[in-house]
Amino acid sequence: MLSFCVSQDKDYVGFATLPSQVHRKSVKKGFDFTLMVAGESGLGKSTLVNSLFLTDLYKDRVVPDAEARIPQTLELVKHAVDIEERGVKVKLTVIDTPGFGDAVDNAECWKPIAHYIDSQFEHYFRDESGLDRKNIQDGRVHCCLYVLSPFGHGLRPIDKAFLRAIHDKVNIVPVIGKADCLTPTEVQHKKEKIRQELEENGINIYEFPDCDSDEDEEFKAQDAEMKHSIPFAVIGSSQVVRELKDKVFRGRQYPWGTVEVENPAHCDFLKLRNMLIQTHMQDLKDVTHEVHYENYRAQCIQSLTRTGARDRSSRAKLSRQSATELPLLPLTDTEKLIREKDEELRRMQEMLQKMQAQMLQNQGEQSDSL
Repeated sequence: MLSFCVSQDKDYVGFATLPSQVHRKSVKKGFDFTLMVAGESGLGKSTLVNSLFLTDLYKDRVVPDAEARIPQTLELVKHAVDIEERGVKVKLTVIDTPGFGDAVDNAECWKPIAHYIDSQFEHYFRDESGLDRKNIQDGRVHCCLYVLSPFGHGLRPIDKAFLRAIHDKVNIVPVIGKADCLTPTEVQHKKEKIRQELEENGINIYEFPDCDSDEDEEFKAQDAEMKHSIPFAVIGSSQVVRELKDKVFRGRQYPWGTVEVENPAHCDFLKLRNMLIQTHMQDLKDVTHEVHYENYRAQCIQSLTRTGARDRSSRAKLSRQSATELPLLPLTDTEKLIREKDEELRRMQEMLQKMQAQMLQNQGEQSDSL
């Protein structure tokens, strides 16, 4: 029986198990994802995040009143939570930006956000260049949800300035908050206006990768629909609404009707959640590592190279000067140790030469006596 099994599997090596090995190792290690949520106050950012991940990240939050918001400045607040679903663990980190756009003068209010993104690149670059590379903590921002106001026409000046400042540092996914304030026709007009202004101002947002030829038609249609839905018009809610005995959903109730958060006919919430979690989470991380971080890394290496070239040029200029014109510079510990070793080596060579001369002399005396 054993010989029969061997003969049946004699052409089987085992490469087909590699995906299973990678899957087991990845699930055991877990995943991490860092999401930044930016936008002015009152657009439902906190509710949207809680609705996306079915968790309560802001249960201890204290909402300040109007008087307390007057001296408030932009701050970055980090919320971390471990989520497990069907044995898969994800460490989710949400970077909130309370105070963004709330001041009277919002000139350059986005600088702390851009500085935070660069600082996370710097930390990762230092850890990657260090000796211990096994336990690198990845705090890089993989995606920035920028929540736009449903009021007004298109992008505001602060929106354009903020997006121009960070579009080459992070994956931007624009979102229209509180979309239930608009009619379906107004939503489509606003989307077209925002896409037009993004293109006119040269602002790059996250681009969906092209589908592979072997993907099924359903996935291709879903991907095309997501691309056409940018910016996503979303509604967030943590309230459970019960209209009928058999119909329970998360949504909002108004005197004129009910809005379902997960109904594609009411908003793009499902499309946003599917894009962030089910279909493009890994691609967001890959683009962060292969595009945005590599650009930062290349700039760092170029700056270090230019600094080294300037140092070599200055040393060449010093070498061309007369030795009498150069001041005596203090020696470092390494240079002192090298000189001591050279001096010891010179003394040993002199002793070896003396010993060889003495041996030759002794051999000559012995031959003379014979």
